[in-house]
Amino acid sequence: MFKKPWVQSLAGIVAIILLLIGALLYKVVTTRVTIDLSMIEAPIINIGPQNEGILQSVYVNAGDVVTKGEPLAQVGGEVLSAQINGQVITVQNAPGQVFMPGATVVSMIDPTQLRVVGTIDENKGLSRIKIGDSVAFTVDAFGSSVYTGVVDEISPTSDTTGVAFSISDQRPTKQFDIKVAYDIASHPEFKNGMSAKMSIYPK
Repeated sequence: MFKKPWVQSLAGIVAIILLLIGALLYKVVTTRVTIDLSMIEAPIINIGPQNEGILQSVYVNAGDVVTKGEPLAQVGGEVLSAQINGQVITVQNAPGQVFMPGATVVSMIDPTQLRVVGTIDENKGLSRIKIGDSVAFTVDAFGSSVYTGVVDEISPTSDTTGVAFSISDQRPTKQFDIKVAYDIASHPEFKNGMSAKMSIYPK
């Protein structure tokens, strides 16, 4: 049967297709950049008094969704209000405690600003990552389910608190944040602070 010309031609075509698929998979695997330690997060907005005072009342709880201008707490005679529409993530609910100017009483986020944020060493593929690159990511809380996004931001400067050292010569290796945007409306189950893992596919 295998001596028939059409069978040999078909086998050759299949072999070529398999080789092409193998080459494509090899390219994808060798060019992707993986960041294991990632997290879903949004910039935190800390709200505190402008003047020293005693915490009189707290009007919200962690998890509450608030609107801009909504009262959050009262310190002395000062009412602390939400600066944006968002969600409360932490509250210092300790009436009677003295708070100094700028001390945080309530922390909140804007859920529309949630991103998958990962930190990468400058020598682990940073130079190959560009804005708009495709990203596949998993969220620890949801097992092996794979979600998609795109690189939205690459930090313009290194994270000064995240400095690793090369074992060979003890030179400091700077780290940079990569932020990935995803369809927030389609994934309300993603919460600020959830752990994730991302694979970036440079174009």
